[in-house]
Amino acid sequence: MTLDRRALLSGLAVSGMMASGARAQDDPFNLQGRPVQGGHLIGRTWPRALIFLDGEALTTASADGWFIVGFDRDAPLSHRITARSGSREQSIEVTLAQGQFPSHSISGLPPSTVAPQDPALLARIREQAAVKAEAYASRLDADYFREGFSAPLETMRVTSAWGSQRILNGTPAQPHYGVDLGAPTGAPITAPAAGLVTLAESDFHYEGGLIFIDHGQGLITAYLHQSRVEVSVGQTVYRGQLIGRVGARGRATGPHLCWRMKWRDRNLDPSLLLRV
Repeated sequence: MTLDRRALLSGLAVSGMMASGARAQDDPFNLQGRPVQGGHLIGRTWPRALIFLDGEALTTASADGWFIVGFDRDAPLSHRITARSGSREQSIEVTLAQGQFPSHSISGLPPSTVAPQDPALLARIREQAAVKAEAYASRLDADYFREGFSAPLETMRVTSAWGSQRILNGTPAQPHYGVDLGAPTGAPITAPAAGLVTLAESDFHYEGGLIFIDHGQGLITAYLHQSRVEVSVGQTVYRGQLIGRVGARGRATGPHLCWRMKWRDRNLDPSLLLRV
């Protein structure tokens, strides 16, 4: 199935906006987003207020008071969001919808990308993991996420949904924390929202050409398997700007873009930020 941007909006981002039945009637934050496992909520409170999720201080609202919180694939269904600024405090209880995550099998992957054994390769993988961890630790003081996201490809087909249980070459693996979008090699990848490039590598073992973009407060998107990387670390990019080209490098059986998102070590579904 081939989709353009409009079809992706109606097909992937299927969860509705924050439903009245999923939150307290009195919402001090005017929350918007996708209250589902793998989803997120965007709200507004006092400028620079400290934001707590389930009692843990995780982020600080922007200078204009905007903040985002995210919920992992297997997050509990009940949460409490609190904003605190000096002696002032606001809270809300939020109930998430249960996520639906099918199983997905992939065969024909090179064995070295499923169960690598070579010591030199394992050392390279560890080095690359450290680079990725450092890039994921970025905490840009910005709120670019508040404007929502566009699709990173003009035309594509969904080949694997976010959160699916992976079976690689017949072996169960961890869930797939990306949305796979099939497209021709060389198809342009554009930034779905403004942000700071925190990683830009052309040849990582699992990911091939790989880019990370921090959209503010640790909300980071990743773009995998690229044939060409068109940006560099430290560069600020804007919605619609060319960042790379679709490829099939790394752990891939054909040309596609694996689009991922994290918020402070929580894996999120990036497609759910479309239309927000």
